[in-house]
Amino acid sequence: MNILMLSATFPYPPTRGGTQVRTFNLLKYLSQNHTITLVTQRDRDVTDAEIAGLEDCVDHLVVFERPPESSTNGGIVKKIQRLSQFWLQGTPPSVLTRYSSEMQAWIDRVVEEGKYDVMTCEHSVNEIYVRSHFQKHLKTIVNVHSSVYGTCLNQLTSGVSENVLRDKINLPLLRRYEQKYCSKFSAIVVTTEEDKIQLQEFNSKSHIAVIPNGVDFVTFPYRTTDPHGHKLVFIGAMDNLANMDAVCFFANQVLPEIQKYYPDTTFDIVGSRPTQEVLALQTQPGITVTGRVPSMVDYLHKATVCVVPMRTGFGIKNKTLEAMAAGVPVVASDRGLEGLAVDGDNIPLAALRANQTAEYIDAIKQLFEHPQLRAELSHNGRQLVETEFTWQIAGQRYEEVCIKK
Repeated sequence: MNILMLSATFPYPPTRGGTQVRTFNLLKYLSQNHTITLVTQRDRDVTDAEIAGLEDCVDHLVVFERPPESSTNGGIVKKIQRLSQFWLQGTPPSVLTRYSSEMQAWIDRVVEEGKYDVMTCEHSVNEIYVRSHFQKHLKTIVNVHSSVYGTCLNQLTSGVSENVLRDKINLPLLRRYEQKYCSKFSAIVVTTEEDKIQLQEFNSKSHIAVIPNGVDFVTFPYRTTDPHGHKLVFIGAMDNLANMDAVCFFANQVLPEIQKYYPDTTFDIVGSRPTQEVLALQTQPGITVTGRVPSMVDYLHKATVCVVPMRTGFGIKNKTLEAMAAGVPVVASDRGLEGLAVDGDNIPLAALRANQTAEYIDAIKQLFEHPQLRAELSHNGRQLVETEFTWQIAGQRYEEVCIKK
C-alpha cells in the first residue's frame, strides 16, 4: 500500500518526546511492508542531519517550514479574539498555530491525484488538513494519542488547570470540536480504553481501535545492577503542562518530606525545554534540572526509583513504560499508570501506586529500604513491557487498522 502520514511535529530523533516516539516507531514498522510518504514541518531547532536521518526511514519525505507562532498571550482583546475565532470556526487556537496553507495545498493535490491508499494523521492536531470528502478517495485514520476534551475535563476536575475560567469556557467547545473532527475519519486510533469510551460517546458508529504505546529496547536496555542509594528521577518534556504540574507537586510537597528521613535524597528532572517554573525548582536542595540530554536511559539506570506523579493527562505514559523497560522501580499515580495492569489479584506487582503525599512517602521508603522489592518491581516491570508494550505489537495492530476494509 501507499500510505501518506501527516505529522506537523517533526518525529526525529524519536528521543524528542511522546508524540515523536509514537509517530517514528509506527512509521518505522509500516515502512517494512508499505511505501511511506511522510509530510511534516521543520521547527527552527531541527538540523539538516536530523532531516537526513528521517529521510533514511521513509520512501518519501516532504518537509514544510513551521508557520511562525502567533503569541498565545496578549491583552484581553487578543484573548477575546482567539475565543471568538474558536467559537465561530470550531478549531482550537493550538491547532491553528500549526496550520500551513502551503502544506494544505500539497495534501489537497496529491489526494485528488489518487496517489495513496491510506492517509494517517499522527496526533489529532493534524486533523485540520483532512477534508470530509477525502474519505471518497482513500481511507483516513486519525491516531488521536489522547482526547483533548477528556484532558481539559481532567485538568478542571483534578484542580491543575492553569486557567480555570478559560478551560470552563473551552470545555463545551472542545467537545463540539472533537465530535466534529472524528466524524471525518474512516477509523480512529487511541492508546487506552478510557479514551475509547470517551470518543465512542461522541461517535457511536465510529471504528475505534486501542493501540498502546511501546518501547524501543535498544534505546532502553534493561539495567544489570541496582545502584542502591536515594536517587529519584522523573523523565519527560518539561514544557508539557502535565509534566510541569507533576514535578512541581513532587518537588514541593513530597521531596522535602522524603529528605527528612533520607537527607541525601536527590531528584533529577530530565527532559527538554524546561520552563522557568521548572528551572526555579533547582533552588531547592537535591534537585537538578538537566534540560535535553543525549540519553534518558543513562539517568534512569543511575536512579534508585523513577517517580511518575502525574495528576492530569490521558493515555499510556511513555515515561512509565521506558522506566519499566530499563528495570527501574516505578512509583506512580493512577494517571501515571493508566492502561497498565501493575497490581491487583493474580497480577504480578510491577509498580507501586501513589496519589497522595503520604502514599508517595510510604512507597518510596519501602523501595529505599528493601532491595528485594526493588528487584521484584524491576523484573516484573520489564516482563510486562516485553509481553504487552513493544513497538512490534503496536505496529502490527496499526497495520491491521490501515489494511482493514
